[in-house]
Amino acid sequence: SSDLFVDSMQSPIHAGSMRRLKAIAIHRFREKASIFLTELHPAKDAPERNGVLAALRKRDFEATHHCSAWRAGVPVSAFGSDDDGEPSGTAGRPMLAVLEGAEATDLIAVCIRWYGGTNLGAGGLVRAYTQGVQGALAEADAAGAWEAVRSLRRGEIRVPMAQTHLPFALLGVFPGVTVTGQSFVGEEASLRFDCPPDLAPVLDHAWQERSRGGIIRWE
Repeated sequence: SSDLFVDSMQSPIHAGSMRRLKAIAIHRFREKASIFLTELHPAKDAPERNGVLAALRKRDFEATHHCSAWRAGVPVSAFGSDDDGEPSGTAGRPMLAVLEGAEATDLIAVCIRWYGGTNLGAGGLVRAYTQGVQGALAEADAAGAWEAVRSLRRGEIRVPMAQTHLPFALLGVFPGVTVTGQSFVGEEASLRFDCPPDLAPVLDHAWQERSRGGIIRWE
C-alpha cells in the first residue's frame, strides 16, 4: 500500500534544526536468506523521487520489493511511504518513522528486498525495514553527508503609520527574530520577519498585549 500525507501544521517534529541529505548512502544486510539493500537519495520534490525509484526499479528489476519512504520541505510539508507489496504497515511506515526520528528531510529511502524463501512474519519485516534505514542513516552520518537546515516561521505585523515603532521595539527583544522586510500601503505599515517555530506563540501573546489586541499574520 502507498500512503501520502501533506501536513501544513507546525508540529513538534518540525521545530528547530533539521538535516538535509547531500549524498547517497547505502546499507546492505541479509536476514534469513533475504537480502535487503537500502539506499538514501537526496530528493526535494516528486519528480526527483520518481526518478530515483524508476532508476532503482530498472537497475534491480529482479528484486521482489522496492519499498520506500520520503520527507520533503523545511519545515516538513509533505511525506509518504509505500509497502510495494509487503503486508500493509510492515515496510514503508516503519521506514518513515526512522526518517522522522532522524529529523531528516528532502530525501527518499528505498529498501530493495530479494526474497530468500523464508517468511519473516510481520514483526520480522518491521524490524528488517527499520534496520535497513537505520543502517543507511549511520552510513550517511559516517560520511558527513548532511547539511543542517533550520525550520523558520514567517510572520507579518501591520500597524497604522504612526505606530511603526511598536513592532520594531517588540521584535528587537527576541534574539531569534530576523526582520526580512518593511513596506507601506496607504496609511498602514507592514513589517515581515522570520523566527523559530517555538517562538511564534510567545510573540503572539507579547504582540497582543503590546498592541492591545493586535494579531500577527503567519504564513
